[in-house]
Amino acid sequence: MDEIRIPNDATYAPFSLTDVIAAAPLASRVLLGATLPGRVVSAAALGMYAGSAAKDWISRRDMRWIDFQREFGADVKTLQEMPDSARREDIENVARRLQEGWTAEKIPREALAVAVNEHLTEFIAGVTGQRVHTSSEVRDFTLAKLVFPFAMGVCDVVSGDVALFRDTGIFEPHVICHEFVHRKGYWKELHAQALSYFALMSSGDPVLIQSALAERLHRQLKVLAADDHQAYHDLVDQLEMRTELTEQLHALRPDPDAYESSVSVVMKRVYDQRLKLTGQNGISDYDLGFTNFLWTFSRSTRARQESRLAAV
Repeated sequence: MDEIRIPNDATYAPFSLTDVIAAAPLASRVLLGATLPGRVVSAAALGMYAGSAAKDWISRRDMRWIDFQREFGADVKTLQEMPDSARREDIENVARRLQEGWTAEKIPREALAVAVNEHLTEFIAGVTGQRVHTSSEVRDFTLAKLVFPFAMGVCDVVSGDVALFRDTGIFEPHVICHEFVHRKGYWKELHAQALSYFALMSSGDPVLIQSALAERLHRQLKVLAADDHQAYHDLVDQLEMRTELTEQLHALRPDPDAYESSVSVVMKRVYDQRLKLTGQNGISDYDLGFTNFLWTFSRSTRARQESRLAAV
């Protein structure tokens, strides 16, 4: 099997290079009363950032990219709408499986990132016949958290830098895997959702499988509840799952504080438009698109991959 290694040098820097580029001049002004030192540091970080990005781009030239329409019979613009009745049935089935397979095991983030990356690499290799090796580094913070307070994690698709903004409990393997899909070069959110789900579900690891199922359940509930905050929480309670699962599903949609509420409204609109301008359906690809993708794939007669990947 072919092997490709993406260096991802920027991910091994002690600090996010994008943060240094943006913040160094301001910090220098505040601390030293002059911007020149900060500009020098910023320029150096920019050089490292550009160099890392160039090396990654060169390495990706020989990658075999997944053709989602051919492999799964579905892609961003060819999704079939999943009926509400089918969604409710899926919710019941996924909730039942989560109940039966519950595990309280928690893998430390560093080890979890390595395991998730390995399973993602193997799943993609099973489709393309090529292992694409990438960094398993994950940061705890970047300035992007201040801009996107509604996000659980982020990946700079140019440098491959990944950061998780908070502990997401059983959802953490999926959040990490989603961002690692971007690191491997797949920048569309629907593709990241789908590949992350398939990689975790095929891992054979109860912790990773639980995370994939929890993400699927969460996204189905969000579609049914739409923008009704209380409706989401009511749907969670109606499932009558074990306390640990119920609490974590509730925790995904807390009441936002004043800052998060004001910033999120604006930035969600901006982010939604940015996704649409890049050929995606918008923020809806995280939940409506993802669940419709699984539905379309499971019913496809032309997909090369086995539909059991979408079964519960």
